[in-house]
Amino acid sequence: MIAVSQLSVVLGGRRVLHDVSLAAGAGELVALCGPNGAGKSTLLRALAGLLPDTPAPDPRLVAYLPQGARCAWGLTVEQVAALGRIPHRDAATGPVIEALRLCGILALRLTRVDRISGGEARRAMLARVFATEPDVFLLDEPTADLDPAASHDVMRLLRVTADAGRTVVVVLHALDLALRYAHRVVVLADGRVAADLPAADALPAAAAAFGLAFGIDPEPRLLPPG
Repeated sequence: MIAVSQLSVVLGGRRVLHDVSLAAGAGELVALCGPNGAGKSTLLRALAGLLPDTPAPDPRLVAYLPQGARCAWGLTVEQVAALGRIPHRDAATGPVIEALRLCGILALRLTRVDRISGGEARRAMLARVFATEPDVFLLDEPTADLDPAASHDVMRLLRVTADAGRTVVVVLHALDLALRYAHRVVVLADGRVAADLPAADALPAAAAAFGLAFGIDPEPRLLPPG
């Protein structure tokens, strides 16, 4: 389990989180949703121990993917994923290859990460997290830059990962993905937890946080693969 209790955070003189409590256990995929500025990324960073006065977890057990993560060097995709082994202080190749396979980029393993698409580079950064083989995944917008099919692929992978006994906490703006793949949806608004509900029950609270209506829409739309 990973958790914070009654957490308040002030950044740049502004209170970003107000008495927030959250716990995510093994076997759970928890989606953090809410409008821009609600405090989602700050909460994720607190869970990762990246804010003042927040305890730093063991990096072998808790892996964090920041929003907009990029590799600034001309490394190969495999070398990027292999960075995930740094906390273990080893050069094990098995976890790296498996991470590339899971993220659907094994065929790109020898390609420089600065010569692939933004979506493929995003998968390479996600593979770095999987290569760590953590118990807890903390992921900030892992489907950014991905096309719709790839977004579903990644979320399905995260759901399978959680169902296998890991803990996954993910920041998402795409409510459809959160409602389809998460076990729980935590809605943040104005730095507070507005709702913490099973995904099947979370749509009204999520819609309210975004100031949107919800209901049955008869218009044609894309469906997830399969």
